[in-house]
Amino acid sequence: MAVHSEEPIPGRRISYSVSDGFVPLLERTQSSIVLSTYHAGKVVTICAHQGQLVMEFHNFELAMGIAIHPRRLAVGTRHDVWILEAVPDIAKTIEPHGKYDACLLTRRSIHTGTIHGHEMAYLGDELWICNTLFSCLCTLDEQHHFVPQWKPKFISAIQGPDDRCHMNGLAVSADGERIQYVTAMGATDSRQGWRDNKATGGIVIDVASAEIVSRGLCMPHSPRVHEDKLWVLNSGCGELQIVDPSNGRRTTVERFPGYTRGLSFLGPLAFVGLSRIRETAVFGGVPIAEMRDELRCGIGVVDLRSGRTVATLIFTEGMEEIFAVQALSGVCCPALRGPHLPQDGHAPIWVVPPLPK
Repeated sequence: MAVHSEEPIPGRRISYSVSDGFVPLLERTQSSIVLSTYHAGKVVTICAHQGQLVMEFHNFELAMGIAIHPRRLAVGTRHDVWILEAVPDIAKTIEPHGKYDACLLTRRSIHTGTIHGHEMAYLGDELWICNTLFSCLCTLDEQHHFVPQWKPKFISAIQGPDDRCHMNGLAVSADGERIQYVTAMGATDSRQGWRDNKATGGIVIDVASAEIVSRGLCMPHSPRVHEDKLWVLNSGCGELQIVDPSNGRRTTVERFPGYTRGLSFLGPLAFVGLSRIRETAVFGGVPIAEMRDELRCGIGVVDLRSGRTVATLIFTEGMEEIFAVQALSGVCCPALRGPHLPQDGHAPIWVVPPLPK
């Protein structure tokens, strides 16, 4: 177990520890991790370089959902969705030379207003957002703050940011062509109605049929389709589960000392975000609230073949929660340049075409 501490921005010290297997795992799989943390307002890139863990912090106000596209990355924030475009030729020019194998530069933002885009995903070139405050799936265009595309059938209307069911997660189908499942914290149709039964009111919904395929979850997040299985985080119990959509039964694969939110797969490995819990107004009555002092913030890596946690990264200071987790296959060390370069401590990069002749 290695312990590290650094000050990514003045006045905020981030301390973390990594298990012995974490860096070799990233090297072996030739992968890296991008995660968001809401209250700290950061997007964090995590990779291995020359046998050492490399962690870089980028400021995004109230960072939430992250979506990965072959040519770009999208980050949902307090009022906007930021789009960063891949510029492969730039990576090798960034010092120290030879460290980075990908580069993502901020290109534009789309102002959505406050919608709380908990999760996002690209279907082809189109970005889909789980719009939590308006209880719908939506896309974006140039004329509107967002474009509603689907809502649960128990939601009577999309009228305002009233967070009726706390719909917070989406699962893309195996073929990548549609949103197949969503999670919500309750089948409720009143303003924040889900709060009354958050310990057992959680549901998984099949989008095509609009039917609820599993009930009784505790504050679920991050549904995913992987290896012909439906996975979900039963967050209020700190669990990674498999759901049988035919009967709603769930099988627990692994339990964690944290509120589970943010899930990404890389072959037989699952990367699970872990958070400490905040105020009791939200988490009161939830099972993991009983073990508040034992909860951790970080990432647990589960080998699905054994169902065991094989590596961990734990933040011991400076970060309390993880929002989204994305494992980047085939990208060993990405250079991300967000919209707030001075605060991030990064030099600006300009990409400019030649002057016309």
